[in-house]
Amino acid sequence: MKFTWECTMRLSWTDNNNNRVKQGAIPEFNKKNAICKYPFESNSGEELSTELHNKTIQEYCKIGDVDNAMKLVAQLEAMGFHPNSISYGFLIDSLGSVGRTLEADVLFQEMMYLGFKPRIRLFNALLKGFLKKGLLGLAVKFLVEMDRMGVCKNQETYEILLDYYVSAGRLEDTWMVVNEMKTNGIQLSSFVYGKVIRLYRDNGMWKKAIGLVEEIREKGISLDRQIYNSIIDTFGKYGELGEALEVFEKMKQESIVPDITTWNSLIRWHCKAGDLTKALQLFTEMQEQGLYPDPKILMSLISRLGELGKWDVIKKNFENMTCRGRQEVGAIYAMLVDIYGQYGRFQDAEDFISALKSEGFLPSASMFCVLANAYAQQGFCEQTVKVLQLMEAEGIELNIIMLNVLINAFGIAGRHEEALSIYQHIKESGISPDVVTYSTLMKAFIRAKKFDKVPEIYKEMESYGCTPDRKARQMLQTALMVLERRH
Repeated sequence: MKFTWECTMRLSWTDNNNNRVKQGAIPEFNKKNAICKYPFESNSGEELSTELHNKTIQEYCKIGDVDNAMKLVAQLEAMGFHPNSISYGFLIDSLGSVGRTLEADVLFQEMMYLGFKPRIRLFNALLKGFLKKGLLGLAVKFLVEMDRMGVCKNQETYEILLDYYVSAGRLEDTWMVVNEMKTNGIQLSSFVYGKVIRLYRDNGMWKKAIGLVEEIREKGISLDRQIYNSIIDTFGKYGELGEALEVFEKMKQESIVPDITTWNSLIRWHCKAGDLTKALQLFTEMQEQGLYPDPKILMSLISRLGELGKWDVIKKNFENMTCRGRQEVGAIYAMLVDIYGQYGRFQDAEDFISALKSEGFLPSASMFCVLANAYAQQGFCEQTVKVLQLMEAEGIELNIIMLNVLINAFGIAGRHEEALSIYQHIKESGISPDVVTYSTLMKAFIRAKKFDKVPEIYKEMESYGCTPDRKARQMLQTALMVLERRH
């Protein structure tokens, strides 16, 4: 009897002489070697292996290894069985979270066909997956199907819709959802108000956004961290930095502790406004509060200071972080500086990762993304590609976000043909392009002055079922105006 995997559960099986053998808990689940072999000859073996398949599918989903979970589903179906309702739930959640919404939908339909009755949580998971990919058409059809089946939307359903509509800048749809919530007696939470404030902000109606604060107070809803963050970000975006800092101080007076989002917003907008002195002061205060600096904030500061040639200021901040015991973030900070710096160190992504590991820091998926973006912003396409290769070598699944970063890198470098080839690879590999994919590709062709290609990409985005966001619509209008002047 041979097992090519390990898991933290109790197993029992029959040996080659059909004698019952008991085995205690095996200590560790090994996600790299998932395929297991069972003695399917006996009835007891078949029943046991079905149960074990389901448990292992669920374990894989918990650790995010959806590929091996799907392999076990295929094995189970080859035996004439299907996953149980719990496994279906785990699979749909996991597939939706990594953007594999079409596969999630197939499993959902299969689940319905087999007579399982999904709970609202699964409906919400699939809806969130559709909207995350920008597949508004499919999401709307899904909502109609929910109504037909008598499944009522809950607070989470409405918040998923609001999150998408606000991100897409769809003001009318946002108010439709808000009004439906009020009609159905669902209380508007701070999350909802925070989203509406953000929508006003993004549509240039920042005074209305601030006016909404009074409505919140009148309803007796206390201003929580999320609402304060939305207000601060609104003021920051429209250059009202004095007001943003006043709200920040009031937030602290009311004993609401600023989180990393609060600090990120204040530092980012001060950087954008060119007030690096205040940005660095806030950066220092954030660290004094014991918060771990966000790599994106480091990127913003390094980029702005590097453009001004203030390498001494960069060095001083690096030394301050090290003195505070932030060795890990200090190492990342120093290496990002080298990417932007004049010394040319770490021009090779492999050197960067090796240096991180030598500091005892294990790169995560988010760290790979930050690194890839750093190279992309510099137009270092080959190094961006190498980051993705190193990421795969570490066993981290390549996702649509990373591929979008690569499209952006080629776009910045003026290599629009390579950007297009990445888009073709995304489609051929079965990964669904999202709105960011199409917007980034449109931007690449605009940079290359290939304006005639922009409407084609926009049309393909719509035909694929992605709903264009505000940026995509603006780029289309820009391209059409240029084409009109040419004719």
